Amino acid sequence: MTPAVQILHVGDLHFGGVADILQIEALERLLPDLRPDAVVISGDISQRSRHGEFQRARAFVHLARETAPVLVIPGNHDVQWWWRPFVPFSKDVVYRKYRRYFGDDLTPTLTLPGTAVIASALTAHGVAWGSLTPRLRDLAVKGHLPKKEAQRVRQVFAAAEPGVARVLVVHHNVLRGTISKRMGLARWKGAQQRILESGADVVLCSHDHEEGADLLGGRVVVSTAGTLSTRSRPGKAPSFSMVTIDDAAVQVTFFRWNAKDRFQPSDTAAFARAARLEGTQA
Repeated sequence: MTPAVQILHVGDLHFGGVADILQIEALERLLPDLRPDAVVISGDISQRSRHGEFQRARAFVHLARETAPVLVIPGNHDVQWWWRPFVPFSKDVVYRKYRRYFGDDLTPTLTLPGTAVIASALTAHGVAWGSLTPRLRDLAVKGHLPKKEAQRVRQVFAAAEPGVARVLVVHHNVLRGTISKRMGLARWKGAQQRILESGADVVLCSHDHEEGADLLGGRVVVSTAGTLSTRSRPGKAPSFSMVTIDDAAVQVTFFRWNAKDRFQPSDTAAFARAARLEGTQA
């Protein structure tokens, strides 16, 4: 029997002008009490890829690491996509600032022995061929999941211990937003198929600024983080999620801002893990 694992999932912090520092500080105080086994930050830690924004995000990551191991990946706001026309044959320059503060590995893997393997895939590429879209405003916003990225994740999961939870982290929302009605990934049907073939039990993503949980292909649970900034969807409270995975089920509990001074647990989405065929909303 594999022990349960609890993952605190947050995304779209947007440190900078749109960050809600009261909410972030409230989460920082709450972290030790939540006692997660891992913290996942699924991208967009900055607003404009500025040094000060990354510095504050780095401070948040260091504080979170006092409670649990942290996995962080870049989102589209963390990519200096505007440099690409000047260095057309190299992608390194667009991640230069992010790497300065969070290291060279853009697709880290976090192993929690006996409970989970958390692998990430890069979907934030800036202005790139795989993310091209006829909508001009989305040229540096859309993401894509390259085949080689999916294959690498599949190898990571194949090598993992039997029975442990296999968790994939990407930035862009894998399912269509219920408010925005938009997909985060270009060529999303192919991306979804690659995710199903990767062997993932759970996918953690963000980007759409709306929390939620649902099934992909009838068997993979997708949890989308809310946001701790002023960019929450209209009518939606800022939020983060606690994802609990055991042998029988995956539960996603949403912690929502009470508009005063704290986050409080609210509703929970629960899915059977063994069969991964049915989900129930509680």
